[in-house]
Amino acid sequence: MDVHYIVDHGKSARSLRRDGVQRALALLASGEYFGGVRTLVIAKLDRLSRSVVDFGNILRTATRQGWSLIALDLGIDMTTATRQLVAGILMQVAEWEAKIIGEGTKAALAVVKRERGIVPGPVSAVPAEVADQIAAMRAKGLTLQSIADDLNSAGIAPPKGGRWYPTSVRRAA
Repeated sequence: MDVHYIVDHGKSARSLRRDGVQRALALLASGEYFGGVRTLVIAKLDRLSRSVVDFGNILRTATRQGWSLIALDLGIDMTTATRQLVAGILMQVAEWEAKIIGEGTKAALAVVKRERGIVPGPVSAVPAEVADQIAAMRAKGLTLQSIADDLNSAGIAPPKGGRWYPTSVRRAA
């Protein structure tokens, strides 16, 4: 019996687009490398995938191709419907955990950016010359309304078309 050890360190389990996982799935699909015993043994369920959809697809593939999946951290052989249910519930927790980690990371990055003076949000679609013109008018002390009126009178359209308003001037500056 051939045994293949595939190590897939340093990659996020949020996606199956990882060399190690793809190699293991390809070996299982071919069936030629296994002497009758076709099993994917994983150290931790949440290292295989953190996606309920991907995990469900792996289970369906295993059933269709006739191989089994064992998660050592859980001690679960997923060859029965009940064991697949338990693993699926645990996979939902793993997916939730990944989302919570992502939200925490995003919030921490936003704090760091604010501390460095980087304003979060989309990049302005206002051409640089118009933004410079608005900045110059604001530096002269013109009100947002008077700047909007001047831009409208000059026929300069805002990025999304229509007319300039004090709020669109404020966002553009």
